[in-house]
Order: sequence, then structure tokens, then C-alpha cells
Amino acid sequence: MTCEKINSIVSRLFFFAAFVLLGLEIIERIASGAGYTIIGVGRFTPGRLLEIAAILLVFVIAIQLREIRQELKKRTP
Repeated sequence: MTCEKINSIVSRLFFFAAFVLLGLEIIERIASGAGYTIIGVGRFTPGRLLEIAAILLVFVIAIQLREIRQELKKRTP
């Protein structure tokens, strides 16, 4: 596998994981409002899940910007 393929796979995995965490955060907030919990008490708060999702998206953005920079370097003489 080339480095570009690995970056692409990692980027897609992080993007998917961020949206899964976002969905879990929304569901947990709704359940918390009703007095229940999905992820357990004391593990992660809904806010922490949102922070982790944001961190993953920052890495996705960094990987995408790196790929864009490499493409631009290839095109310019």
C-alpha cells in the first residue's frame, strides 16, 4: 500500500468515527434528558464525545490539506 492509500483510509475512518460519535452524543443527550444513560455513568459525558469527534475532524482536515498541497506541488513546474 502506498502512503496516499493509507492516508485516504485513515481519513475516511476518522470521518466515519467522528460522525458516529456525534450521533452517539446526540442520543446520549436525549437519553440523559429522560433520565437514562447509554454509555454508562462516569465514562464519557456527551460533551467529551463531541470533543473527541471534533479532534478526529481536525485530523481529517489536516490529512486533506496535506493531500491538496501534494497535488498542487505535482501540478506546478
